[in-house]
Amino acid sequence: MEPYKILYQGGQGELVEKKSRFIATIRPVKSEEEAMAFVEETKKKYWDARHNCYAWVIGERGQISRCSDDGEPAQTAGRPMLDVLLGEGLRDVCAVVTRYFGGTLLGTGGLVRAYSGAVQEGLRRSVIVEKLPGKRLHILTDYNGIGKIQYVAGQMEVFILDTEYTDQVAVTLMAPLSLADQLTARITERTAGKARIEDEGTLYYGITGGKMVLFED
Repeated sequence: MEPYKILYQGGQGELVEKKSRFIATIRPVKSEEEAMAFVEETKKKYWDARHNCYAWVIGERGQISRCSDDGEPAQTAGRPMLDVLLGEGLRDVCAVVTRYFGGTLLGTGGLVRAYSGAVQEGLRRSVIVEKLPGKRLHILTDYNGIGKIQYVAGQMEVFILDTEYTDQVAVTLMAPLSLADQLTARITERTAGKARIEDEGTLYYGITGGKMVLFED
C-alpha cells in the first residue's frame, strides 16, 4: 500500500481568454463508466457550448487515463488537461472543460494555456486528500492504562477514533502503517503488557479540515 492523492470533493473554476469562456468542472470518479457518464451529463448541461473537452485518471497507480479534444485542434485541450491531473499526482478524478467561443482564435499555445489553466482553477476550488496506508488497532485496557495510551498516541500524533468506557476501556486507534509496530511496542511497554492489542487490518485514511477520513474500500 502506497500513499496517493485523490479528488475528495469536486469543484468548478472558470477563466476568460479573449472573450472565450472556459468552465472547468471537476468530479471524483471510480471507473471509466462513471467518468463517461459525468462527461455526458456535463455536455447536456452545457448543450449550447462549442466544446466539452475532458480528461480522467483512475486507479491507485493511475493505470487508466483518457482524454479528448472534442473538436479542438489535436493536443491543445485534452492532453494539457490530463497533464495537469498527472502533474498533481491525482487519482480517481475527471475534469471536463466547457468552452464558449468568444469570436477570436487563440492559437495552439493560447488553447493549451486556457484549458490547463481552467483545470487548475477547478482544482483550486476542489478538495484534494492524500490517501495514506494505516493500521486500525483495537485496544482493551483497565482504567489505569487509558491515560498512558492517550499519552503515547499524542506523542506519536496518532488519531484516536473511538473510546468506550465500561468495566474496562476500549480504544480504537488509526496508526500510520510505518508506525504501527512502534506504537504497539510503546503501548505494551507503558502499560507493562496489560493492554490487549488487536490488529483490525490495514486500510487507507486521509486528513481533511483537521479531521480523519477512513476509506474502507
